[in-house]
Amino acid sequence: MANEYNSKVVLSTGEVLIDLTADTITAADLASGVTAHGADGAPITGTSTKDSDTSGDTALVGEILSGKTAHARGTLLTGTMPNNGAVSGTISTKAGVYTVPQGYHDGSGTVGIASAEQSKIIAGNIKSGVEILGVTGSYNGDAVTAQSKNVTPTFSTQTVTPDQTPTAYDYLSQVVVAPIPVTYTDNAAGGVTVTIG
Repeated sequence: MANEYNSKVVLSTGEVLIDLTADTITAADLASGVTAHGADGAPITGTSTKDSDTSGDTALVGEILSGKTAHARGTLLTGTMPNNGAVSGTISTKAGVYTVPQGYHDGSGTVGIASAEQSKIIAGNIKSGVEILGVTGSYNGDAVTAQSKNVTPTFSTQTVTPDQTPTAYDYLSQVVVAPIPVTYTDNAAGGVTVTIG
């Protein structure tokens, strides 16, 4: 069956007026709805959607990196999202919280326990058998020194505390209070004389 389209027009004088045979245009090369003719002379209707319909896009300027542009809903948008790059922070209290700033992060930022606090998390500062942040404690309490004291009673109030010199004691293991000396003697009146001290 003969091609009903002409891809080459030649005048009777032999002059080539139109020659489409070397053309390489396809429907995908033309914007959607635009028409032209292919190498065989047949009409072509474009199908390219490079200028796509953005009416249904939902991007907002705050979701686009600051300084970058995009199209949505048929409008050119310029981003306002901050570029925070590598944001880093520290936590220095048990209940400490690091608030991540709004915006883009490049993935290399870090958050950790402040170095001053890390230096405190050592086995000797943690009760034996207790684990905190991967460190198991070894502390069993400080050695303490007790003192036993003897006290002579008096008629005045006495406060008894451990000695601090020449040796410092941590507590009193016991306090021995001597009895008040008392003597009893018969007197001439037929009674008893009590002598204290």
